[in-house]
Amino acid sequence: MPPVAEAQARPSRWRSDLWLVAAATLGCYFVASALELQESLSHRLARLESWQADEIPLSLTVLACGLAWYALRRRRETQTQLALREQAEAHIADLLEHNRELARQLISVQESERLALARELHDELGQSCTAIRVETACLRHCAVEDRSGILAAADRADAAALGLYQGVRDMLRRLRPANLDTLGLAAALQELCESWAMRTGVGCALQVEGSTAALGDAVDITIYRVAQEALTNVTRHARAGSVRVTLSRMTGAEVTLTVQDDGCGMDLGVATRGLGLLGAVERAAAVGGGLQVHSAPGAGVRIALRVPLAPAPVGEAATEPSARIREFKVAA
Repeated sequence: MPPVAEAQARPSRWRSDLWLVAAATLGCYFVASALELQESLSHRLARLESWQADEIPLSLTVLACGLAWYALRRRRETQTQLALREQAEAHIADLLEHNRELARQLISVQESERLALARELHDELGQSCTAIRVETACLRHCAVEDRSGILAAADRADAAALGLYQGVRDMLRRLRPANLDTLGLAAALQELCESWAMRTGVGCALQVEGSTAALGDAVDITIYRVAQEALTNVTRHARAGSVRVTLSRMTGAEVTLTVQDDGCGMDLGVATRGLGLLGAVERAAAVGGGLQVHSAPGAGVRIALRVPLAPAPVGEAATEPSARIREFKVAA
């Protein structure tokens, strides 16, 4: 039976059960009155007075009341357990829907990244490869005595090859920042802030407090990607004049990253998180951290990432300065 139909039929079953109990009670009363069961029972129990058998009816009455109370308690507990189970099932359904949404968004992001990569490979690398082929064809058709033409074609082929190499390096840097593996997190963030400031013309200040060494590859890439996404959101939405990025590890318990801009801000009550911020939240959760967004209209946006760290070995020396500030400011 469908749940709705079962819920509608339940009150009628309850009423029929009550009528059955009332009919049974009245039937028992009339039968006991006609047969004078109480008098007969009292007469027979009087013979067993030495065994105190006349107390059995009262004891059975107490037992019946106790069983009814026990059944009522178990019914209430069952209802509570059912309610908790329904809440858990609803929560599981919400989590499953959230996971499906994340999967759909992940597929969408992957496809968009592949499309962008294919476009860049076709537009940038394809043109460079075509230019090199043109110059090599020119070299094949140049006369042996035309030294100046050969050198010019060789120079153009060299320039095209250099452009191809730089294009490949830029793509690799976007896929995986090389400084993150070679120089560490602080240097990678410096390069990120510097290139972002040069590209957008917005002043960007990076402040590093405490040692950021030995955080782990997962934490490093999470912090870098969150900072990258925060700066991308500033470019798209904030209309800011300056941005401050702060990476802090004042204690060994956690590391924090904050990105604060002085842009137009937003109303968090009506704003919706895009794919970028949603991905940043999931990245933070994957390393056991959390991401918070603080903002108000006209007050800019502040993104705060907190990541707990495992205890460092005793006597581990810091390999970076305790604090430093790098400013990258470009006139708009």
